[in-house]
Amino acid sequence: MINYLRQFLKPKYETLNIIEIEAKKIIANFNYLKKRQGSAEIFPVLKSNAYGHGLKEMCLIINKTSAPMVAVDSFPEAQIVWSFFKRKVLILSEMPLRAYDYCDFRRTEFVVYDDETLKHLARYGKRAKIHLFVNSGMNREGIKDIKKFIRNNKKYLDKVEITGLCSHLASADERSILNQAQEDEFIKALEILQAANYYPRWVHLGNSAGVFKLNNNLLTAYRPGLALYGYDPLSDSEESSFEKNSALQPALRVKSKIVSVQKLSPGETVSYNESYRTAKETNIAIIPFGYFEGLDRRLSNKAELLILGIGGHRYAQIAGKVCMNLTCLDAGIKDVAKGDWVIVISDKKENRNSILNLSRLINAIPYELLVRLQSNIKREIIW
Repeated sequence: MINYLRQFLKPKYETLNIIEIEAKKIIANFNYLKKRQGSAEIFPVLKSNAYGHGLKEMCLIINKTSAPMVAVDSFPEAQIVWSFFKRKVLILSEMPLRAYDYCDFRRTEFVVYDDETLKHLARYGKRAKIHLFVNSGMNREGIKDIKKFIRNNKKYLDKVEITGLCSHLASADERSILNQAQEDEFIKALEILQAANYYPRWVHLGNSAGVFKLNNNLLTAYRPGLALYGYDPLSDSEESSFEKNSALQPALRVKSKIVSVQKLSPGETVSYNESYRTAKETNIAIIPFGYFEGLDRRLSNKAELLILGIGGHRYAQIAGKVCMNLTCLDAGIKDVAKGDWVIVISDKKENRNSILNLSRLINAIPYELLVRLQSNIKREIIW
């Protein structure tokens, strides 16, 4: 009873930073990707806190799609998915062997990269549903010689259920002869597996870029990450597909509230190491969002964020170095006040502070900026 009353009596905390996720855009991106490979299923990749979008929030959104399975990196991520996603989860990465003992085998499938993990999972019999990962040419992990692997481990393979065969493309976002070589190697591995009387239901090689570049009816699933969240995986490559993939819609918007305004005279410096000096009288607006929260320090004195102020919406340059938990903005002489919202990251592709434009500004990739958004920032689904 006391705990119940506390819910009403305790002060309600009003957050100063918030990440908004538009569910309709995620669902539209999913449907667009599914249409591109209509005969195959889509396994949304939700690793790394769903590319910064929030694992719990993305599970709730993906529940509204036809996805039969989502992919995560690890056991801790799978624990969240089991609570909030209604269907199956594929754990992509290798784990300590003891971790498998705590998994929900009814709803979980596992990617297997070596015989040690296979032998451990064989203890669970057909409860263990596995996707064999072959090294098709990326040379990062996986089974190099599938024929030898089958020969050496047949008694263990017969104890589990092989539901999938998978690999990963190394250069799908570029024009490379390796792409076709990897696809050929992967299909050869599938043929070898089938010749040994193993017929996986899920055959998946393609990531986001693979959805647009692969065209093989033997592939029964794709694992898009970046494209699911609305970003063109080919936009910065020599095979730019901006027109073709313009239907993809970024769904994430990051907002922060101004906590202080400093009126400065010409010639005054701002933030650490005097790296920014005012050219004229100006207002410096401070937001509680720094490199700890996920605003890359390399954006210091470069990026422009969007102030939604009483003096009108306008861009303001980051003034001085991004601090651990604060960032200063040169707001000019127009009215700006404590409590005004600032769009740190825009969901509009064309805006200067979109993920794509911010990443280009510092020669980074969108993935870097997305996954660094702190998990303790409040996420809100916009339905």
